[in-house]
Amino acid sequence: MRAFVIFCALLGSALSHKLFTGDQVLRITADSEEQLALLQQTYEREKHLELDLWREPLRGSPVVDVRVPFSSLQTVKAFLEHHGFQYEVMIHDVQALLDEEKAAMDRSRKRERDTGSFDYTSYHTLEEIYAWMDSLVAENPDLVSKITIGQSYEKRPLHVLKFSTGADRPAIWLDTGIHAREWITPATGIWTAKKIVTEYGRDPSVTALLNTMDIFFEIVVNPDGYAFTHSSNRMWRKTRSISTGSDCVGVDPNRNWQANYGGPGTSSNPCSEVYRGPFAHSESEVKSIADFILGHGNFKAMISIHSFSQMLMYPYGYSYDPGPDAEELHALAKRAVEALESLHGTKYTYGSMISTIYPASGTTVDWGYANGLKYSFTFELRDTGRYGFLLPADQIMPTAQETWLALLTIMEHVRDHPY
Repeated sequence: MRAFVIFCALLGSALSHKLFTGDQVLRITADSEEQLALLQQTYEREKHLELDLWREPLRGSPVVDVRVPFSSLQTVKAFLEHHGFQYEVMIHDVQALLDEEKAAMDRSRKRERDTGSFDYTSYHTLEEIYAWMDSLVAENPDLVSKITIGQSYEKRPLHVLKFSTGADRPAIWLDTGIHAREWITPATGIWTAKKIVTEYGRDPSVTALLNTMDIFFEIVVNPDGYAFTHSSNRMWRKTRSISTGSDCVGVDPNRNWQANYGGPGTSSNPCSEVYRGPFAHSESEVKSIADFILGHGNFKAMISIHSFSQMLMYPYGYSYDPGPDAEELHALAKRAVEALESLHGTKYTYGSMISTIYPASGTTVDWGYANGLKYSFTFELRDTGRYGFLLPADQIMPTAQETWLALLTIMEHVRDHPY
C-alpha cells in the first residue's frame, strides 16, 4: 500500500508539471520591415498557436527567437516557408533540455546530502535558496544580515541580504530573479553574495568597497513566479497575481514601475507576457522595493540582472533622448563589459536600453534613475540564444565569475564618484 501511495504522489507531481515535449525554439530572420510587421501581426493575432516569444527583434538585428509548441510546429513552419522567411532550429526539443536540467539538479542534491555543502554549480529551488541565505547570515553575522521588505502576492517573504560594516553608508541595490524563468540570474546572485563575504578582508577591492558602502541584494525578486517554474511551468515569466476580469495570471514586474508607466514596450492585455498591470506598483514585489529604497534615502546605484542576450544597458528604455548622465554611464558600461570579456572572452553589447535591445517602459532601472539613483544598469546575462532561458548548469560558474568583474567595475566607480 505504501508503495502505491508513493507512486500516486509521484504521478500527481508529474502531471502537475507543464510538459514541452517536441516544442522547438526557432530563430526567424526577417529580410524586410514588411516581414517583421507580418511576424508581429501573426504573433498577436494567432493566439491559438500559443507562441512564446523568447527574443524580440533587437535594434539593427531583424531576428526573432520563439518557442513553438509541438502542436503548432507544422503550421508555423509552413507559414514561414510560404512567406519566404529564413529560420533555424535553436532547440530541437525543449523537454529534453528540461529533463537534463532536472537530472542535474537531482545529482546536485545528492552531492549536497553526501557532503553537507551547498553546490554553487547547480540551480536551486526557492526553499533551498532561502535556507542558504539563513546559513550565509549565520556564518557571517558581522558582515551580512537579512531584511524582509514585504510579502509577495502569495504571501512569501521578500528577503534582502544586507552587506555592511558600518552605519549610515551610501548604498548599492542589486537584484536578480525578477523574471521567473531566468534561472541563471539567481544562481549568479547566490555565487556573487558568497563571493562578497569570502573576499571581504582578503581582496583589497571588496574590502575597500564594503568599508565605504553598503550593498543590498534581493536574490529572488519574484518568489511566486520562481516557485511556479519549479512546481508547474518552467517557462513562466511573470508574477502570480490574479487579474480581475481575466483568466490570465500575472504581471510583468519589469513593466510595472512608475517610470513612463504604460508607455511603449508594454501591454494592457493581462494575457501578454509584458502586461504592465492595472496600475504602477500594483505588484507587491515591485512596491516593496520602491518603498524600501525611497525610505532608505541614500541609494546611489540600482543594478538589475536579467537573461538572456549578453548586454549591459542604462536608461532610458522608453525614449531615445539621452539622460543627463548618458555619457558617463556609456563610458562606465564600456569599461564594465571589457572587464567581463577579459575572463572568458564573452562579448557583450552595451548602450541605452531602447537603443540596445527594444523599447520598454515601466522598468526597474528607469525608475531608479528617475528617483536619483544615478548609476542604474540592467544586465542581460548569457547566452545569445543557443539555450536561451535554459542555460545549462555547467555555465553558472563562468557566467557568475565574468559578471562579477563587470559588477565590481561599476560598484568601484560608484564608490569613487560620490554625488
